Amino acid sequence: MGCTEENKTVLGTYVLREEANVWWKNVKLRIGMEVVVIVWEIFKREFLRKYFPADVKNKKVIEFMELKQG
Repeated sequence: MGCTEENKTVLGTYVLREEANVWWKNVKLRIGMEVVVIVWEIFKREFLRKYFPADVKNKKVIEFMELKQG
């Protein structure tokens, strides 16, 4: 898409609603205001930690690996 890291985060957080929006505000407070620009990698890490835990990810990997065509 050709976005800067800052724009990726801005665009990614723009679509958050309700609980996810509250979660993101708390993440920003936890990370601290000294971080002026929260880069995409930090956002992605925090989002996946909250909404796509490792056990769920592992189950999805197994499901994917067991897919059969047809």
